[in-house]
Amino acid sequence: MSRMIKMRSAVTNILIIGILVGLTLVSFSNQYSSFVDASGSDRPYYKGNTSRNEVALMINVYWGTEYIEDMLTVLENHNAKATFFVGGSWANSNPDVLRSIIADGHEIGNHGYFHKDHAQLSYAQNKAEITSTNTLVKTLCNYEITLFAPPSGSFNNTTLEVAASLGMPVIMWSRDTIDWRDKDSSLVYTRATNKIGAGDMILMHPTAHTLTALGDILDYYEENGLKPVTVSQIISEQTI
Repeated sequence: MSRMIKMRSAVTNILIIGILVGLTLVSFSNQYSSFVDASGSDRPYYKGNTSRNEVALMINVYWGTEYIEDMLTVLENHNAKATFFVGGSWANSNPDVLRSIIADGHEIGNHGYFHKDHAQLSYAQNKAEITSTNTLVKTLCNYEITLFAPPSGSFNNTTLEVAASLGMPVIMWSRDTIDWRDKDSSLVYTRATNKIGAGDMILMHPTAHTLTALGDILDYYEENGLKPVTVSQIISEQTI
């Protein structure tokens, strides 16, 4: 009898554990679904269209102004286009460099105004950071920004909702050179080229070592039949 009671107790415990695990999975699934779906079109892009042999360079700019003109020259020499996600505070201090980027046919994206943690901001604060940068660039250059890349890749559902309300896709990345931390041109090159493929979006910044590696990175893309395009182009006709 004692043995049977123990068996029943064990079975009961297993059933309870199974129910708890099931409820946890359902809860996680609902949270994940809410986070990812976020009203459908406001889901972030981590990669572009993989049906075309294209890659996109994402250059985030709050500093490193002194390297941008030389980066523009390297890009021009390789007939390559990129998307520069600029901070509003940087753009306000460097309007001539901003105009040079646009004049060379590159895309300008929004990187917030003061490089804040958007996951910690209210709806109104998220909106202010994004719209103030849009307005500034429009005023300085008569250029309409259509993409938003949150500083440090930090966002939440509120950020996604704000961006969606403004008709701006949220852009992340599939490859990170981590050039802000590792000041090594060989590492930048490896991270921007190793196992690279169609649709990859490569994050970088205007640094001395990134500038050193940029020409070789673009040579690698050319040799492997990959065309560097803007983020808007690489996410076009992309099903997410």
